[in-house]
Amino acid sequence: MYNLLIGLTRGEVGADRLLEYTVDEVRQYIAPAAGKARGEVKVDRLLNLPTLLMPETGFDDEPQIARVGHVTNVNKSRYGYTFTFVPNPAIATIPSPRIEAAAAALDIADGEFHRTHWAVKDVDLYRVLDQEIAARVKPKVFQFPISEPFESDLVAVMMPFNAGFTPVYESMKAGVEAAGMRCLRADDIWERDHILDDVLSLIWRARVVIADLSGKNPNVFYEVGIAHTLGRDTILVAQSMDDIPFDLQGIRALKYLNNGEGRDALTKGIASRLNTITGS
Repeated sequence: MYNLLIGLTRGEVGADRLLEYTVDEVRQYIAPAAGKARGEVKVDRLLNLPTLLMPETGFDDEPQIARVGHVTNVNKSRYGYTFTFVPNPAIATIPSPRIEAAAAALDIADGEFHRTHWAVKDVDLYRVLDQEIAARVKPKVFQFPISEPFESDLVAVMMPFNAGFTPVYESMKAGVEAAGMRCLRADDIWERDHILDDVLSLIWRARVVIADLSGKNPNVFYEVGIAHTLGRDTILVAQSMDDIPFDLQGIRALKYLNNGEGRDALTKGIASRLNTITGS
């Protein structure tokens, strides 16, 4: 999924324009409600999504270019919501006509380009960028496996390669399975010559990424950065909140103790969070 912001270059959207042109299933995920009326907007679910920001087309009063990034500081205001858009420096600006040409792949209707609104689309934005628009600055040390399919029930687990984490992984796996999903970590598979390629494949294919930051493992931090860049829903866990670096402290995390009782609590926490993410 991704946020589509059209005409919202000043960082504010009216409440009646939020979730316009959004299909019911996605609307229910972002703003759950028992009936037809929209429920309270789950702001954290908007923050986790990659974002495409562009002006309304057909006007000359501002540059006709789109930017890709993410939103932060989403707050309710008197008339709607305010937000801050943070562009992704790894992705060049995109002329609006190129977005219009890829409208079908991005699930953007013709009328949307001429109406200020915030939609949430059930489309992998980065996959479209790679395959349809090619606006991304390509990584130099690896390549994303863009030909591999997205697996909606797959959870990728990123954690230190250490035997001491095996019981932790088993607890996570129990939580994932309780939520009706399945999980893998890189050492569960050996499909490529380089371990990083297997890690990239897991993150690319996964619906959700779980990252154990315990011990401040630099490999796990690197993998979290990749997951966030790709817009994957990410669950952070740690045995100590001191293991979470400053740049990630604004994201909620599950703290656990590495004993029987603590791992049981981790299993329940993982299952609960996954059910929230998937809307189960």
